[in-house]
Amino acid sequence: MIRLEGVTRRYGGEVAVDNLSLEVADGEVCVLIGPSGCGKTTTLRMINRLIDPTSGHILVNGRDVMSMRPEELRRGLGYVIQSIGLFPHLTVEQNIGVVPHLLGWEKSRIAERASELLVLVGLDPAGHLGKYPRQLSGGEAQRVGVARALAADPPVLLMDEPFGAVDPLNRERLQAEFGRIQRELHKTVIFVTHDIDEAIRLADKLAIMRDGTLQQFASPEEVLNHPANKFVHDFVGADRALKRLVRVRVEDVMRSPAIVREGAEEIAYRVAAGRRRFVYVIDVNGKLLGWVDTDDITPDTNLTDAMTLIDATEASVRVDASLRDALSRMLGLGFRAIAVTDEHSRLVGEVTFTAVEGAMTEGDEHISNIAEEDAG
Repeated sequence: MIRLEGVTRRYGGEVAVDNLSLEVADGEVCVLIGPSGCGKTTTLRMINRLIDPTSGHILVNGRDVMSMRPEELRRGLGYVIQSIGLFPHLTVEQNIGVVPHLLGWEKSRIAERASELLVLVGLDPAGHLGKYPRQLSGGEAQRVGVARALAADPPVLLMDEPFGAVDPLNRERLQAEFGRIQRELHKTVIFVTHDIDEAIRLADKLAIMRDGTLQQFASPEEVLNHPANKFVHDFVGADRALKRLVRVRVEDVMRSPAIVREGAEEIAYRVAAGRRRFVYVIDVNGKLLGWVDTDDITPDTNLTDAMTLIDATEASVRVDASLRDALSRMLGLGFRAIAVTDEHSRLVGEVTFTAVEGAMTEGDEHISNIAEEDAG
């Protein structure tokens, strides 16, 4: 748990952070966000004592950070930065093992931990342990940076614009990977970003800052539905309905699909399938092969001739994808529904455009008409 009590940081006569108080529970992801110069990175650096507060208290697991030696504090905090900061003269394995080495771990234990963490962040240990940072792509280096921060299994993870220098495609992949890792490890995370979409996607709590002061501290849903003031309203943006879709996973709204198994001799299953127009075809292992438009068939139609073959990776979404991912895929393909598959391409459900519409409009009646403040 992390608690900030009236934390202020001054530089001469300038206030960078002003009387900041907030509390992050164990296992929560708190995202600090706001315009440049709002104090979010200064706040993060005060937590690990790269900068000391002018006044106030910062407690990590009940201990005031000012009562701890900085090196002792930092060994219990994972730290990931935008520029990654890998040591160029060390291999990936050695980079991951920096903190465990300082803690006196045996070489065999460090090697085992490095391999375990590379698997966790989606990299092949055999192909990466011996590489140097210059041999890695930007996305790979960022994953190694996350692995290094997790090496000594710290209870708290501090992340300062960790994906900011990565191209958009890899950034989305890293965000998804981070979400998966967090669901598995339940770390307490303070995450700094300037990207409101990233913040909404990853946060359990949002701390929206302006000129060193906290404007709103709440869940993404609360911020989207009840912005605290006009600044928050404008900062979140007018497309909050679309932003809500990032917070909903397809498994939460998918329905059971109408299916027929490969090898069926005829397609007299419209009634059994609930009279749905499109019926999915799966193989004996449940993998998605294609679909059939039942408007184009008769009871004697051969399944092989009627089926539209598909590439499941292109024409479906994963069960852990967001509804915004599903909507994007539907619009790109021109569908009003899309199949949902697991990591083995097995069909597990279907998401409809109607379900997406429902998620977009949920909470609209609660949005405060803050824009009217301009007229006040």
